[in-house]
Amino acid sequence: MKYGIILVVIGFFVLAQARGLFFTPPDQLMGEVQRLMYIHVPAAWNAFIAFFITFVGSIGYLWRKTPVWDRLAASSAEVGVVLTAMTVCLGAIWGRPTWGVWWTWDARLTTTAILLFLYLGFLAIRAFIDDRRTRARVSAPIGILIFLNVPIVYFSVKWWRTLHQVQSSPSTMDLGMVTSLRLNALALLAVLVTFLYWRMRLERRRQEREEQLAMPPAIADSTGGGR
Repeated sequence: MKYGIILVVIGFFVLAQARGLFFTPPDQLMGEVQRLMYIHVPAAWNAFIAFFITFVGSIGYLWRKTPVWDRLAASSAEVGVVLTAMTVCLGAIWGRPTWGVWWTWDARLTTTAILLFLYLGFLAIRAFIDDRRTRARVSAPIGILIFLNVPIVYFSVKWWRTLHQVQSSPSTMDLGMVTSLRLNALALLAVLVTFLYWRMRLERRRQEREEQLAMPPAIADSTGGGR
């Protein structure tokens, strides 16, 4: 059943991409390169969602002190890092024919790069702390603090003069483009939820293994850790 859901998610994503690539008209100014929007923009949106989940998970751990909140925060941060890296790479591919350069220190690009490195730092700090409780206690405030950069990234095109265009709206886009963009956003959201579910399962098993290894040998044997 679980693998059937994965196949449904993959199929939904492929169909959404096919609509954007083959059944939506190209932009009058940017031409075919504009089709990158159907994965670039949804990747950015869903990265924000993933980091918000990390923010909520971090608050939840400080409030409840239960491992599930820490697993949620860590797992979602990893998914968010993948989506943000995808956003940056696709933005560079988009920028080369549009702006003539792969990278420029534009406000949107710079704040997005900072966001990526902040969450990589968050994951690195967790990787260096062996004790589960100490790791969760240290990383939770960081997960809350670095989320403050997400609204800075979003509003950067409005607060500063940038090469990056401001956010589009349905009133400024062709209806077919809006539909394809929303379908791809939903498809990538389904991918995010699927990745998050499996990553949390892996994190739970890792934490259980850490607890077993930390037990005295006699107790570990009685719980199955010695097998």
